[in-house]
Amino acid sequence: MIEWVMYLGLGAVLGTVGGVFGIGGGLIAIPALGVLFGLDQQLAQGTALVMVVPNVLLALWRYHQRNRIELRHALPLSLCSFVFAWFGSIWAVGLDAHSMRVGFVVFLVALSTWNLARMFMRSAPPSSELRYSWPWLGVLGSVAGTMGGLFGVGGAVVATPVLTSLFGTTQVVAQGLSLALAAPSTLVTLVTYGLHRSVDWQIGLPLAVGGLLSISWGVKLAHALPEKLLRSLFCGFLVVCAVMLALEL
Repeated sequence: MIEWVMYLGLGAVLGTVGGVFGIGGGLIAIPALGVLFGLDQQLAQGTALVMVVPNVLLALWRYHQRNRIELRHALPLSLCSFVFAWFGSIWAVGLDAHSMRVGFVVFLVALSTWNLARMFMRSAPPSSELRYSWPWLGVLGSVAGTMGGLFGVGGAVVATPVLTSLFGTTQVVAQGLSLALAAPSTLVTLVTYGLHRSVDWQIGLPLAVGGLLSISWGVKLAHALPEKLLRSLFCGFLVVCAVMLALEL
Protein backbone atom coordinates (compact mmCIF):
# COMPACT_ATOMS: atom_id res chain seq x y z
CA MET A 1 0.00 0.00 0.00
CA ILE A 2 2.82 2.40 0.91
CA GLU A 3 4.59 1.63 -2.37
CA TRP A 4 1.37 2.24 -4.32
CA VAL A 5 0.93 5.65 -2.67
CA MET A 6 4.57 6.46 -3.46
CA TYR A 7 4.08 5.55 -7.13
CA LEU A 8 0.87 7.58 -7.19
CA GLY A 9 2.68 10.65 -5.80
CA LEU A 10 5.52 10.24 -8.27
CA GLY A 11 3.00 9.95 -11.09
CA ALA A 12 1.36 13.21 -9.97
CA VAL A 13 4.70 15.03 -10.10
CA LEU A 14 5.55 13.55 -13.49
CA GLY A 15 2.08 14.36 -14.80
CA THR A 16 2.47 18.01 -13.85
CA VAL A 17 5.87 18.20 -15.56
CA GLY A 18 4.48 16.42 -18.61
CA GLY A 19 1.60 18.88 -18.83
CA VAL A 20 3.90 21.90 -18.59
CA PHE A 21 6.26 20.69 -21.31
CA GLY A 22 3.78 18.77 -23.48
CA ILE A 23 5.65 15.46 -23.29
CA GLY A 24 3.42 13.26 -21.13
CA GLY A 25 6.03 12.94 -18.36
CA GLY A 26 7.96 10.06 -19.94
CA LEU A 27 11.24 11.90 -20.39
CA ILE A 28 11.72 12.38 -16.66
CA ALA A 29 9.94 9.14 -15.68
CA ILE A 30 12.56 7.01 -17.47
CA PRO A 31 15.61 8.30 -15.55
CA ALA A 32 13.54 8.42 -12.34
CA LEU A 33 12.61 4.74 -12.66
CA GLY A 34 16.21 3.86 -13.45
CA VAL A 35 17.73 5.85 -10.58
CA LEU A 36 15.06 5.36 -7.88
CA PHE A 37 13.93 1.79 -8.60
CA GLY A 38 16.90 0.27 -10.43
CA LEU A 39 15.02 -0.69 -13.60
CA ASP A 40 17.13 -1.36 -16.68
CA GLN A 41 16.69 0.97 -19.65
CA GLN A 42 14.15 -1.08 -21.63
CA LEU A 43 12.05 -1.88 -18.55
CA ALA A 44 12.13 1.77 -17.43
CA GLN A 45 11.01 2.93 -20.87
CA GLY A 46 8.22 0.35 -21.11
CA THR A 47 6.95 1.07 -17.60
CA ALA A 48 7.02 4.83 -18.17
CA LEU A 49 4.87 4.35 -21.26
CA VAL A 50 2.02 2.97 -19.13
CA MET A 51 1.80 6.44 -17.62
CA VAL A 52 2.67 8.34 -20.78
CA VAL A 53 -0.08 6.98 -23.05
CA PRO A 54 -3.12 8.19 -21.02
CA ASN A 55 -1.27 11.36 -20.00
CA VAL A 56 -0.54 12.27 -23.62
CA LEU A 57 -4.16 11.71 -24.63
CA LEU A 58 -5.51 13.87 -21.81
CA ALA A 59 -2.88 16.58 -22.32
CA LEU A 60 -3.64 16.60 -26.06
CA TRP A 61 -7.31 17.25 -25.33
CA ARG A 62 -6.49 20.01 -22.83
CA TYR A 63 -4.11 21.73 -25.25
CA HIS A 64 -6.73 21.49 -28.00
CA GLN A 65 -9.33 23.10 -25.72
CA ARG A 66 -7.05 26.05 -24.98
CA ASN A 67 -5.35 26.43 -28.36
CA ARG A 68 -7.03 24.60 -31.26
CA ILE A 69 -4.76 22.03 -32.92
CA GLU A 70 -5.12 22.03 -36.70
CA LEU A 71 -5.97 18.57 -38.09
CA ARG A 72 -4.16 19.33 -41.38
CA HIS A 73 -0.94 19.70 -39.38
CA ALA A 74 -1.54 17.01 -36.77
CA LEU A 75 -2.52 14.25 -39.22
CA PRO A 76 0.75 13.92 -41.21
CA LEU A 77 2.73 14.20 -37.98
CA SER A 78 0.76 11.48 -36.20
CA LEU A 79 0.50 9.02 -39.12
CA CYS A 80 4.21 9.08 -39.96
CA SER A 81 5.13 8.99 -36.29
CA PHE A 82 2.92 5.92 -35.74
CA VAL A 83 4.60 3.89 -38.50
CA PHE A 84 8.18 4.78 -37.64
CA ALA A 85 7.66 4.45 -33.86
CA TRP A 86 6.76 0.82 -34.46
CA PHE A 87 10.07 0.21 -36.24
CA GLY A 88 11.96 2.12 -33.55
CA SER A 89 10.38 0.15 -30.69
CA ILE A 90 11.14 -3.22 -32.36
CA TRP A 91 14.75 -2.06 -32.72
CA ALA A 92 14.90 -0.93 -29.08
CA VAL A 93 13.77 -4.17 -27.40
CA GLY A 94 16.63 -6.08 -29.00
CA LEU A 95 19.43 -3.72 -27.92
CA ASP A 96 21.78 -4.02 -24.95
CA ALA A 97 20.35 -2.14 -21.92
CA HIS A 98 23.61 -0.33 -21.06
CA SER A 99 24.14 0.78 -24.65
CA MET A 100 20.56 2.04 -24.70
CA ARG A 101 21.19 4.14 -21.60
CA VAL A 102 24.39 5.62 -23.02
CA GLY A 103 22.55 6.42 -26.24
CA PHE A 104 19.71 8.05 -24.35
CA VAL A 105 22.10 10.29 -22.38
CA VAL A 106 23.85 11.37 -25.59
CA PHE A 107 20.45 12.03 -27.15
CA LEU A 108 19.39 14.25 -24.22
CA VAL A 109 22.70 16.16 -24.12
CA ALA A 110 22.49 16.87 -27.86
CA LEU A 111 18.90 17.98 -27.53
CA SER A 112 19.56 20.27 -24.57
CA THR A 113 22.62 21.78 -26.32
CA TRP A 114 20.52 22.53 -29.39
CA ASN A 115 17.80 24.12 -27.26
CA LEU A 116 20.35 26.24 -25.39
CA ALA A 117 21.94 27.42 -28.64
CA ARG A 118 18.54 28.41 -30.01
CA MET A 119 18.00 30.78 -27.10
CA PHE A 120 20.90 32.92 -28.37
CA MET A 121 20.03 32.76 -32.06
CA ARG A 122 18.25 35.58 -33.82
CA SER A 123 14.94 34.47 -35.26
CA ALA A 124 11.62 35.84 -36.42
CA PRO A 125 8.90 36.27 -33.77
CA PRO A 126 7.07 32.97 -33.11
CA SER A 127 3.67 32.50 -34.70
CA SER A 128 0.66 30.22 -34.45
CA GLU A 129 1.11 29.50 -38.20
CA LEU A 130 3.66 27.00 -39.50
CA ARG A 131 6.27 28.09 -42.08
CA TYR A 132 6.17 24.65 -43.72
CA SER A 133 3.51 21.99 -44.09
CA TRP A 134 3.46 18.70 -46.02
CA PRO A 135 5.83 16.94 -46.81
CA TRP A 136 8.10 18.43 -44.13
CA LEU A 137 5.64 17.59 -41.36
CA GLY A 138 5.78 13.99 -42.55
CA VAL A 139 9.57 14.02 -42.38
CA LEU A 140 9.46 15.42 -38.86
CA GLY A 141 6.87 12.81 -37.82
CA SER A 142 9.05 10.01 -39.22
CA VAL A 143 12.23 11.13 -37.44
CA ALA A 144 10.49 11.94 -34.15
CA GLY A 145 8.54 8.66 -34.28
CA THR A 146 11.71 6.63 -34.75
CA MET A 147 13.44 8.38 -31.84
CA GLY A 148 10.32 8.05 -29.72
CA GLY A 149 10.02 4.33 -30.40
CA LEU A 150 13.71 3.79 -29.75
CA PHE A 151 13.89 5.76 -26.49
CA GLY A 152 10.28 5.46 -25.30
CA VAL A 153 9.57 9.21 -25.11
CA GLY A 154 6.91 9.46 -27.81
CA GLY A 155 8.86 11.77 -30.09
CA ALA A 156 7.35 14.94 -28.58
CA VAL A 157 10.65 15.97 -27.04
CA VAL A 158 12.23 15.87 -30.51
CA ALA A 159 9.37 17.56 -32.33
CA THR A 160 8.86 20.50 -29.96
CA PRO A 161 12.24 22.26 -30.49
CA VAL A 162 12.11 21.58 -34.24
CA LEU A 163 8.63 23.10 -34.51
CA THR A 164 9.65 26.23 -32.59
CA SER A 165 12.93 26.75 -34.46
CA LEU A 166 12.48 25.54 -38.06
CA PHE A 167 8.70 25.80 -38.32
CA GLY A 168 8.53 29.09 -36.37
CA THR A 169 5.67 28.24 -33.98
CA THR A 170 5.19 29.41 -30.42
CA GLN A 171 6.20 27.01 -27.65
CA VAL A 172 2.57 26.28 -26.73
CA VAL A 173 1.54 25.52 -30.33
CA ALA A 174 4.61 23.31 -30.76
CA GLN A 175 3.80 21.38 -27.60
CA GLY A 176 0.22 20.80 -28.70
CA LEU A 177 1.27 19.49 -32.13
CA SER A 178 3.96 17.35 -30.50
CA LEU A 179 1.31 15.71 -28.34
CA ALA A 180 -0.70 14.92 -31.49
CA LEU A 181 2.43 13.30 -32.89
CA ALA A 182 3.11 11.42 -29.66
CA ALA A 183 -0.37 9.96 -29.09
CA PRO A 184 -0.29 7.14 -31.69
CA SER A 185 3.46 6.53 -31.43
CA THR A 186 3.41 6.03 -27.66
CA LEU A 187 0.53 3.57 -27.98
CA VAL A 188 2.23 1.36 -30.55
CA THR A 189 5.49 1.56 -28.60
CA LEU A 190 3.77 0.46 -25.37
CA VAL A 191 2.18 -2.51 -27.17
CA THR A 192 5.59 -3.56 -28.54
CA TYR A 193 7.31 -3.27 -25.15
CA GLY A 194 4.43 -5.12 -23.48
CA LEU A 195 4.61 -8.03 -25.94
CA HIS A 196 8.34 -8.31 -25.18
CA ARG A 197 7.68 -8.26 -21.40
CA SER A 198 9.52 -4.98 -20.90
CA VAL A 199 6.78 -3.39 -18.75
CA ASP A 200 6.30 -3.45 -14.96
CA TRP A 201 2.53 -2.94 -14.71
CA GLN A 202 2.50 -2.83 -10.90
CA ILE A 203 4.58 0.36 -11.03
CA GLY A 204 3.18 1.76 -14.27
CA LEU A 205 -0.53 1.72 -13.41
CA PRO A 206 -0.36 3.84 -10.21
CA LEU A 207 2.02 6.20 -12.03
CA ALA A 208 -0.65 6.57 -14.71
CA VAL A 209 -3.38 7.33 -12.16
CA GLY A 210 -1.24 9.98 -10.47
CA GLY A 211 -0.38 11.54 -13.82
CA LEU A 212 -4.00 11.75 -14.91
CA LEU A 213 -4.90 13.56 -11.70
CA SER A 214 -2.31 16.29 -12.22
CA ILE A 215 -1.57 16.76 -15.91
CA SER A 216 -4.43 19.22 -16.51
CA TRP A 217 -2.90 21.56 -13.94
CA GLY A 218 0.43 21.34 -15.78
CA VAL A 219 -1.23 22.29 -19.09
CA LYS A 220 -2.90 25.26 -17.40
CA LEU A 221 0.47 26.36 -16.01
CA ALA A 222 2.14 26.07 -19.44
CA HIS A 223 -0.37 28.51 -20.94
CA ALA A 224 0.18 30.96 -18.08
CA LEU A 225 4.00 31.09 -18.36
CA PRO A 226 5.81 33.64 -20.58
CA GLU A 227 7.17 32.22 -23.86
CA LYS A 228 10.88 32.75 -23.05
CA LEU A 229 10.54 31.34 -19.54
CA LEU A 230 8.80 28.22 -20.82
CA ARG A 231 11.56 27.63 -23.38
CA SER A 232 14.26 28.16 -20.73
CA LEU A 233 12.58 25.73 -18.34
CA PHE A 234 12.29 23.14 -21.12
CA CYS A 235 16.02 23.42 -21.79
CA GLY A 236 16.91 23.09 -18.11
CA PHE A 237 14.57 20.14 -17.81
CA LEU A 238 16.44 18.25 -20.55
CA VAL A 239 19.78 18.86 -18.79
CA VAL A 240 18.44 17.55 -15.45
CA CYS A 241 17.16 14.37 -17.11
CA ALA A 242 20.53 13.79 -18.81
CA VAL A 243 22.42 14.25 -15.53
CA MET A 244 20.09 11.86 -13.69
CA LEU A 245 20.72 9.12 -16.24
CA ALA A 246 24.46 9.81 -16.47
CA LEU A 247 24.77 9.14 -12.73
CA GLU A 248 23.61 5.57 -13.37
CA LEU A 249 26.21 4.79 -16.06
